[in-house]
Amino acid sequence: MFESFGFEETTAKEASVLLAAFIGLAFGVLAQRTRFCFRRSLVGEDRRQALGVWLTALALAVIGTQAAVAAGWINFDAHRFMASEVPFLAIAIGGLLFGAGMVLTRGCISRLTVLTGGGNLRAALVVLVFAVVAHATLKGVLAPLRVALGSVTVDMGESVSLATLPGGALIWGGLIAVAALAYALRSGNRPGQLVMAALIGLLVPAAWVGTGFILLDEFDPIAMESLSFTSPSADTLFWTIASSSIPAGFGTGLLGGVFVGALIASLIAREFHWQSFEAPRQTGRYLTGAAMMGVGGVLAGGCTLGAGLSGVPTLSVAAIEAIVMIALGGLTMQALLSRSSAANGAGSTTRQVQPAE
Repeated sequence: MFESFGFEETTAKEASVLLAAFIGLAFGVLAQRTRFCFRRSLVGEDRRQALGVWLTALALAVIGTQAAVAAGWINFDAHRFMASEVPFLAIAIGGLLFGAGMVLTRGCISRLTVLTGGGNLRAALVVLVFAVVAHATLKGVLAPLRVALGSVTVDMGESVSLATLPGGALIWGGLIAVAALAYALRSGNRPGQLVMAALIGLLVPAAWVGTGFILLDEFDPIAMESLSFTSPSADTLFWTIASSSIPAGFGTGLLGGVFVGALIASLIAREFHWQSFEAPRQTGRYLTGAAMMGVGGVLAGGCTLGAGLSGVPTLSVAAIEAIVMIALGGLTMQALLSRSSAANGAGSTTRQVQPAE
């Protein structure tokens, strides 16, 4: 479709950077105002409200994505989420690592990117380490580990999507959306919060349609992408240090937009303030979590946004496995930390400072 616009000096890839920047800007603003975070929805003190926000976004993402598929604008037949050979072992290990890491850093990578825009230097360092380790897992010294784990696959044939099950995409997509909305409406959130969460969800199909339909150029095709932070973080890191030879892509525009959007929202709300680490032990915990998320996000095929908010709406079995394993990893790590805290400080009633949310 893109070639019909008649652009002569702008390629589809260049246009995708601008599209991603606008989508990222909107996500940054909305995520900053709603404190959008999958970790909070699992183990946060306000987990019920946080899960309501996350599920509202998921419901609208499912509805919008499947509506676009039904309209014939996009399809996921050739997308990596629908590969018949599913690397179940890599996804399981990666999901567990990512989930555990996001608990150690007290935020999934999307939340930490938003916090970086608000002046949180802890989050900024986590984002940087995450990008380095993710890039090392994709193309560097950790790539052999990724290849080895990824070689253990199960041939799912055509059963790589819930859409192939009896009832098809309409039934299974509808069940996910209805169940998510039913919980969200009973989560105790204010209507305004749920409206903003719904807008976050609609950014997912907007990106899918934008890259897979509006910017489709048969002579110079680009990848169909949506909200994700793992590969984009690695790509942005590489572009930052070698921009004269590596052009920016969708992921770079997305992360830049998220940072700017979060910065603007935090300044307007007067919530911008510098924060840093309080102790060496805390620094070690955050760096460990960042590395775990970097490896885990690549092995799992995405983060809580890439595999979760963007992946689940495709009805991909691999994406569903990834977000389930991320949740399991997060809950397990939280249980271990709680047990350790109880053993080291039994009887203490002093509430510890929670550095990042």
